[in-house]
Amino acid sequence: MFHPQTDANRTSMLKKIGARSIEELFEVVPEKYRYPALDLPDALTEIEVLADLQEIASANENPSEMPSFLGAGAYSHYIPAAVDAVLSRGEFYTAYTPYQPEISQGTLQAVFEYQSLITYLTGMEVSNASHYDGATAAAEAVNMARLIHRNKRSKVILSPSLHPQYRATLKTYALGSDTTFVGEDLDLSSGPEALLEYLDEDTALVYVQYPDFFGRIYDYAALAETVHEAGSLLAVSVNPTSLGMLKPPGDFGADIVTGEGQPLGIPLSYGGPYLGILATRQNYVRSLAGRLVGETTDTNGQRGFVLTLSTREQHIRREKASSNICTNQGLMTLAATVYLSVLGKQGLREVAELCYQKAHYTADQIAKLPGFELWSSEPFFHEFVMRGPRPAAEINQDLLEHDIIGGYDLGLDSPELADCLLFAVTETNSQDEIDYLVSVLAEVPHG
Repeated sequence: MFHPQTDANRTSMLKKIGARSIEELFEVVPEKYRYPALDLPDALTEIEVLADLQEIASANENPSEMPSFLGAGAYSHYIPAAVDAVLSRGEFYTAYTPYQPEISQGTLQAVFEYQSLITYLTGMEVSNASHYDGATAAAEAVNMARLIHRNKRSKVILSPSLHPQYRATLKTYALGSDTTFVGEDLDLSSGPEALLEYLDEDTALVYVQYPDFFGRIYDYAALAETVHEAGSLLAVSVNPTSLGMLKPPGDFGADIVTGEGQPLGIPLSYGGPYLGILATRQNYVRSLAGRLVGETTDTNGQRGFVLTLSTREQHIRREKASSNICTNQGLMTLAATVYLSVLGKQGLREVAELCYQKAHYTADQIAKLPGFELWSSEPFFHEFVMRGPRPAAEINQDLLEHDIIGGYDLGLDSPELADCLLFAVTETNSQDEIDYLVSVLAEVPHG
């Protein structure tokens, strides 16, 4: 039996609170409730407990063994074994916030390398040490924009094709402020030019997604130019995998880039922990939320790393802090760093191209089926919206009965799209899985 406290420990604690014994300590509890008879089964050995739990677990379906075409912000990608091998090293696994650079060089260098990779990937000039996830990074971008404009501009234009959960998070963060959000009432099929009707001298930020929530790819260069002419900022939420083959946002005029870093070597894990990307222009570094790790040299001329910028309430007056985020996702940034380093530039491009090609093959095959059609004719990356002959929830149920995890039911967010599914295809989906999906959809009854 394991005894967490010695007799001497217990005696000392009882003396401290003025009790002579454990029994005296519980005298305030009515006697009939003190020691109830517990109807417990006989004790089991560890082997027996494990066998029982395995039997119970066997009744569950294992999603990892089922073809999945569900994305909508979190994606199944192949993760090289090197990622977990590095993450599980004790010096990284147990490390906390690197307040003391003299004993945190490994952690600081990992964050520095992560920042360098993110700036290269996004085409921006500076990246912070991450946020909790893509949604909170998006919210911090709004805070940044307000701060850059010294709170003199209060309007934020949101594309209706920005992730609905991100939009909800932005509004939660803005509670109690005078920030106003517009643009969400636009037609879901509209392009970026439709956002310009809301642009005026009170606009602090225009927020778009690339590719957007429905998988579509737009060129935002013209939008960025018009936004800048109005003195406003452009923020772009990205899927980092797509940047393996698409033009980086920095090349078409983005001022702030955010995104969900989960596709970069982080498993789905029931929704977290994930990684929030936030990068910006050098001009706005003083308004950047979170931490920034920089490279320097010590007194011996050796390369070293330090926290160059940490605009948080622990370091400066809270009312002047740009963010109350106080813990970066250090382990997740390390995963992304190892993933990108192992794949390299060419490897990431190959992953992106596989996603693109497999998604287009899937869309072409489904569109040939009676009752199915692509919702949009715009170019797309690895997600696409397919309108079906029945409500999306019913089609997904049919797929699940055939051991397939279907697409995202867009009717959950937009009632007018109740018959539309957002399918995601990655490099992990084999042609056999795709063909099986198509064969099952071919049997979906109409009406």
